[in-house]
Amino acid sequence: MKARNQAQLQMQQMFDQLQAEVSELRGQIESQQYQVQQMVERQRQLYQELSRIETQLKSGASLPAAGTPAAGGGATATTPNLSLSEAEAYQQAVDLVLKQRRYDDAIPAFRQFIENYPQSSYTANSHYWLGQLLYNKGELTEATTAFNTVVSQYPDSAKRADSLLKLGLIAAESGDKAAAKQYFNRVVKEYGNSNAAKLAKKELSKG
Repeated sequence: MKARNQAQLQMQQMFDQLQAEVSELRGQIESQQYQVQQMVERQRQLYQELSRIETQLKSGASLPAAGTPAAGGGATATTPNLSLSEAEAYQQAVDLVLKQRRYDDAIPAFRQFIENYPQSSYTANSHYWLGQLLYNKGELTEATTAFNTVVSQYPDSAKRADSLLKLGLIAAESGDKAAAKQYFNRVVKEYGNSNAAKLAKKELSKG
């Protein structure tokens, strides 16, 4: 019964964290959509300018070398690096957990996202949620790999403290109390004011 309650609590925490991420993600998507609209408006203005220049050059004169191509080149140079599909792919994976509760389907979805967008700002979170889903299924070896990836490759990730905590819990469940203690102490030392540190202290108090 205790294990079941703990699993339910962890699932609720996962939902809460994912919902917070979705809110942030929506804001980023809206910002990107605004940038796209600005680009479309800029393109429309460039076409109008081209039309005006062509009208002026009806005499058959050639366009100046630094004229229209430079304007076009300027538009290309200032194009922001947008990837709406990247944000949408991440949200689809999140929705499998939050909205549809298709946890088994969410695992390959996060893996596919990591493969397709290894440099994404959402990749660290994807590794974390992959680890969390695998942990909930009891697939501790694969979960350990996912959490270790966050810890070792994403030192600035907001999920690093939680990943260290999860590694400690996995070590404890696997019977390696010494390793568990090391992980919990790292959480407390590196993230003293975080919720993860509070949970780590609670685990350490159990002896």
